[in-house]
Amino acid sequence: MTIRNATAADAAALAAVEAACFPAAEAATEPQIAARLAVFPDKFFLAEEDGRVIGFIDGAVIDRPTLTDDMFADPSLHRPLGAWQAVYGLNTLPDYRRRGVAAALMNALLDAARAEGRRGAALTCKQALIPYYEKFGYRLLGLSASQHGGAVWYDMLLEF
Repeated sequence: MTIRNATAADAAALAAVEAACFPAAEAATEPQIAARLAVFPDKFFLAEEDGRVIGFIDGAVIDRPTLTDDMFADPSLHRPLGAWQAVYGLNTLPDYRRRGVAAALMNALLDAARAEGRRGAALTCKQALIPYYEKFGYRLLGLSASQHGGAVWYDMLLEF
């Protein structure tokens, strides 16, 4: 497995992975991913195995320690000098789960955020994933105001 930054040419492959990992109401579309890649390509890390994209992580840099729903749809909310690295999605194809792909992707994004002097990272997740993110040092802030895709989300924060 190799980890690298995504490029505009990867948008279709990333959208296919996203569609395999999230319900349609929650998944970013290829045009949404392409728009994000145009604004913050250095905040996309993908995992490949034998030339196939098997997972990715992405998220803008933000000024606040929690995500809002408009961030998912509006790449212009990326703040290159912001204090917090957002995580919009951590995606691994089902056949490649439990092999360390997601952890490698998360660590790549967190390492980059630390190197850039960010204060930490923020994400929203479903209740079942809270213990997974706690393994990275994220702490639960509570129920999120997010209504993205009609799901129930929880805010999590990792401070460096």
